[in-house]
Amino acid sequence: MSVQYLERDNKPKLAYRYTPASGTGKSLPVVIFLGGYRSDMEGTKAQYLEAQCAARGQGYIRFDYSGHGQSEGTFDEGTIGIWLGDALDIIEHIASGPVVLVGSSMGGWIALLVARARPAMVHALVGIAAAPDFTEDIYRRLNGAQRQELEENGIAYVPNDYSDVPYAFTKAFYEEAKDHLLLHEIRHVNFSMRLIQGGQDKDVPWQTATRIQEAYEGAELDVVIIEDGDHRLSRSEDLEVIDKEIKSVSGIL
Repeated sequence: MSVQYLERDNKPKLAYRYTPASGTGKSLPVVIFLGGYRSDMEGTKAQYLEAQCAARGQGYIRFDYSGHGQSEGTFDEGTIGIWLGDALDIIEHIASGPVVLVGSSMGGWIALLVARARPAMVHALVGIAAAPDFTEDIYRRLNGAQRQELEENGIAYVPNDYSDVPYAFTKAFYEEAKDHLLLHEIRHVNFSMRLIQGGQDKDVPWQTATRIQEAYEGAELDVVIIEDGDHRLSRSEDLEVIDKEIKSVSGIL
């Protein structure tokens, strides 16, 4: 499936790949993959799940937020609110019918925000090392010098395990994210949720899945811990677990 673009008035064009449902899969909800911070739709999980959905005829969408991958826009101008808007635009213009939101890391936060904004469009949600409110977690981990840098210069540089270049954590990004925090109150939903978490995740500890579970009521909400799994959860055995849970919430198993 070739890359397509969603054109929007006065907003960056969004790159996406859409595999329509076929055969018996037409009765299934469309799966949409929401990637993580600085990730794109060409990652291992996004492509693996596309192949699995295509094999069973289930509709599937993967896309790049603005400033990511093949979409237009500038990454440093992005915010949680802007990327939430990107996800909503893709779902509303490309998906047909209810969707299964599959959110990886920051994408798990975006998925939960989509569910809050458009609950009638959500059939189920699968979080993969879901990281709602991660900006607060980053701020808590900043040392004194980094916090001073953030206050005085509006930016702090945070080392990470995935690049020699540290993340640029801006005060503007941090402050905007406060409008989208989720875990400070109890929320009620009426769809199934699965939270898949690596027991060896150094970026999003497994306790985050427990915090989400405690913050959401009214759903069939299961936490699946992969004891030796890391943050990426991209090994073949991890991918099989993710697809199994997608099939479960889609009504296939």
